[in-house]
Amino acid sequence: MTDLAVITGTTHGIGRVTARELARAGYEVVMLCRNQPAARAVREEILQAVAGASIHVIPCDLASLASVRTAAALVLERFSEIRLLVNNAGITTMRRQQSVDGFELNFATNHLGPFLLTELLRGRMAAPGRIINVASRVHLRGGLNLAGVRSPSGRFSPLAAYAQSKLANVLHTFALARRLAGTAVTVNCLHPGVVASNLLPLWLRVIKPLISPQMFDVERGAQTTLYLALSEAVTHQSGKYFDEFNAVQPALAASGDIAVQEALWEASMRWVGLSATVH
Repeated sequence: MTDLAVITGTTHGIGRVTARELARAGYEVVMLCRNQPAARAVREEILQAVAGASIHVIPCDLASLASVRTAAALVLERFSEIRLLVNNAGITTMRRQQSVDGFELNFATNHLGPFLLTELLRGRMAAPGRIINVASRVHLRGGLNLAGVRSPSGRFSPLAAYAQSKLANVLHTFALARRLAGTAVTVNCLHPGVVASNLLPLWLRVIKPLISPQMFDVERGAQTTLYLALSEAVTHQSGKYFDEFNAVQPALAASGDIAVQEALWEASMRWVGLSATVH
């Protein structure tokens, strides 16, 4: 049976490259995407580039908890085991926006949607299996303000909102790794580098020198994700944060605080409507 990879956000950037290269590596690929016409176009591109590829497209808007639940249900209905789960999709916004569920949009899309998806699918993870969260070095500039996720106050900072959502990715990774300890499923997160694309916002271009010595194209930007997905060298590594050169790096010191991890975990479980008994 062909191993299955589930990946979010494949219509552009490093997600598009990751989906193609996982197919090239022999994986059956399920792409969870909000933009269905674009996803179908990427599917056709991969089918033309990779002989014998098996690519599926399932609608999923990570900013909508209902959409995530529907997508997860379709994955569970159609497929038996998941070898790879790649939480790749993410956004950054220039003004304050709320998700359909009432959460700050960066946090909703970059953390809560992937958190819910992971919880709904991780019981179907094969052994051995790998969960990969695409975070960012920007998390080093982040702080966790759980009260502000639903009740924002003060002036909106695009950098602060994005950095908080990326810090949440790292905290989620570390908390999940503790829960997966002793199983054959690992979870790691990564900084892909600053990747040149038309989606790169002005503020991120300005602080680029602070978070990465160079700017990558999308082919190079996907390499750490692919390393964590495919390399035998990380088979037994879990709960780590990798940089754009495939090296384990220290994350923000506060992200190692179990109390902070658990505060986020408990709030996230409550916000996505799951009980603590879900596994």
